[in-house]
Amino acid sequence: MELSENALKVLSARYLLRNEKGNVVETPEEMFRRVAHNIAKAEKLYNEDADYWEERFYEIMASLRFLPNSPTLMNAGKSLGQLAACFVLPVEDSMKSIFDTLKNAALILQSGGGTGFSFSRLRPRADIVRSTGGIASGPVSFMKIYNTATEVIKQGGARRGANMGILRIDHPDILEFIKVKRSEGELTNFNISVNVTDVFMEALKNNAEYDLINPRSGEAVESLKARTVFDELVESAWETGDPGLIFIDRINMANPTPGIGNFESTNPCGEQPLLPFEACVLGSLNLSKYVKDSVIDYSFLENDIKTAVRFLDDTIDVNIYPLPDIERMHKGNRKIGLGVMGWADMLILLGIPYNHKKAFEFARKIMKFIRDKAREASVELAERRGVFPNFKGSIYDAPCMPAVRNATTTTIAPTGTLATIAGCSSGIEPLFAIAYKRFVLDTELYEINRHFIETARKRGFYSEVVINRIFKTGIAKGIKEIPADVRKLFKTALEIPFEDHIEMQAAFQEYTDNAVSKTINIPHKAKKEDVAQAFLLAYEKGVKGITVFRYGAKKGTLVKFADSD
Repeated sequence: MELSENALKVLSARYLLRNEKGNVVETPEEMFRRVAHNIAKAEKLYNEDADYWEERFYEIMASLRFLPNSPTLMNAGKSLGQLAACFVLPVEDSMKSIFDTLKNAALILQSGGGTGFSFSRLRPRADIVRSTGGIASGPVSFMKIYNTATEVIKQGGARRGANMGILRIDHPDILEFIKVKRSEGELTNFNISVNVTDVFMEALKNNAEYDLINPRSGEAVESLKARTVFDELVESAWETGDPGLIFIDRINMANPTPGIGNFESTNPCGEQPLLPFEACVLGSLNLSKYVKDSVIDYSFLENDIKTAVRFLDDTIDVNIYPLPDIERMHKGNRKIGLGVMGWADMLILLGIPYNHKKAFEFARKIMKFIRDKAREASVELAERRGVFPNFKGSIYDAPCMPAVRNATTTTIAPTGTLATIAGCSSGIEPLFAIAYKRFVLDTELYEINRHFIETARKRGFYSEVVINRIFKTGIAKGIKEIPADVRKLFKTALEIPFEDHIEMQAAFQEYTDNAVSKTINIPHKAKKEDVAQAFLLAYEKGVKGITVFRYGAKKGTLVKFADSD
């Protein structure tokens, strides 16, 4: 097992079992064994050899080729037993629903899950409340209550509480929502996104007005210039990194079970659209592990895809759900989300710069392969175990469509902490820096890209001077000792134009069932016009959502170069 010092720090901080005194009483090997044993128990439900699959599951994790989402690593085999990362809970327009949902969210957050909410059904600020004769305080006021509760809950939870708060672009309180995080300290436990409709985008294109709809009455109460609202979206995103945009009509067009309901929200990082009370289990393959001598071992990758799909499907069966409604929905649709990490590392090992045309073409090729093989695995499971219970009326319930076990099989998650454990780059992101200091789970980590060190030694430019320069700036640009082709190969996130970030996201989205988590990093000096262009390009390119983060924006900077304090 090739665990780095940083991986061991992260595992010790939050993942490994502790005794009543708070002392770690589990090794990483024992953690992977605990998880494999727990997940493989599901095999007994289908008269399969649980011992055989336990060994397969252990080996694929212990080799760091595949890791499931954090709650599975943390909770499998424990009494809590909650293994899913992503949830969406409904918020209806009543005081009972608002606080019932908050209670349910507390149980999920405590178990290490992340929760998404759409507040679009709540009546707007100053609207009438007939039952009391008073006036409504609006969605933002209740979000602040949820935020405060999360602050308390996360202190005793398995990991830092994460929420997604969403409001439709046609809600009467949309401008208040868009601007809320411009105030320091507001909604610090929320990522926020706006559900942007095709109607709004058409109005924006035509420089026209669009209607705001009171969700209580369903009636139009006001009209706004689409450009005015868009400019406020751009201003807030430029200043704080929030809100992101969710292209909700596009997401619902891809809904595999439209008869069960419509999507209103996603999980906290936006990659997993879910129906109310739905959950999803995620896992990621470390793509860097499938490159041997600059060639991809597709046979090896195919075998691991099928093992990972089986692992995630088994996770649904052994999961201990926080609510009966969630169990019913998750087992009804059996959604899983197999994704990737180590994408930037794979490109480096293949000698392809991140924002080269070849990289975009290869992204489509590799993700199509993963999606196709994941679906094949789901079909094979369905032949032995049956299709997902809500199959009838789904998009798969049609001629020439596969009879699948899982309503979805692929998702691209951010994998920040998992990538640290696996010793690879995060998700499909480029390298943020070649060397830097960052905090993961309140643990300070120093990192320098091992592929850069290997390349420097192999190409003969390794020296103390070069390494010190890399630690000082985090980038290869401007260091004359580093050959030009190597500088291109190790180009970092802020050196890559936003158009190329979006092109990479679109390439992966084309062959991903759910959505793709990708941060569109732009330099501190970027203009608001750059954010506006990024939003418009994302819609044009067919992605399902977009988050733009200007480095050093008010929201805060998560990493520092390694020589800084």
